[in-house]
Amino acid sequence: MPEAEPRTTESFCDAAWARTAALLDAIHGHPFNTALGEGTLSRDRFVFYLVQDGRYLAAYAKTLATAAARATDPADAMFFAQSAHTALAVERALHTGYLDGFGMGAEDVAAVATSPTCLAYASYLQATALTAPFPVLVAAVLPCFWVYQDVGTALLERTAGLDDHPYRTWISTYSDPAFAASVTQVRRIADRLAATADPETRRSMTEAFCRATEYEWMFWDSAWRLETWPTGQWLTTAG
Repeated sequence: MPEAEPRTTESFCDAAWARTAALLDAIHGHPFNTALGEGTLSRDRFVFYLVQDGRYLAAYAKTLATAAARATDPADAMFFAQSAHTALAVERALHTGYLDGFGMGAEDVAAVATSPTCLAYASYLQATALTAPFPVLVAAVLPCFWVYQDVGTALLERTAGLDDHPYRTWISTYSDPAFAASVTQVRRIADRLAATADPETRRSMTEAFCRATEYEWMFWDSAWRLETWPTGQWLTTAG
């Protein structure tokens, strides 16, 4: 009789992280993140990123709130509800703090158009929250936790000291042990859900994780390029 194939002990998160390894390397090596770590990122690019990220986080918080409402485990519901609150708190403290320091008021922020990538990523997550199985939703929101913690930690390690770094608050936020603990928690939830999921759901979880990680790269790339709508030239300004 042929020998049975050994069952893998690799968790969903380990497998998904390995599958996106090359993409994660590209994220770490992207000019935006390289310049961010070096403290040489231009203000216009950072401001563009902050405005887009603030809008994304507002949508992300709604996605996490939907995850809390859909969770059947009370501990999971509490975690996602708290994470939704944290996302809004970060948007208010980190983004507003920087933008106020740059002299940007509410009207200045409102004048910046939402980028195609920001709209696409936020819309993807919100659609997933409403239409996909709960485990797939968890897989889709995971990269925003995990990739940011990975990037923040790597930037902190590459930075000799943060005292005079212009973006030290951003780096400190995403390299903070408390944020790392939240990443560990959402990974545990994803692994637990994947362990009992049918093969089709698990495949969909992997696809969602990969898609969201692609959007993470695209988000930083759009900020580096100061992305605009290519069709904007044909639209008239509202009166």
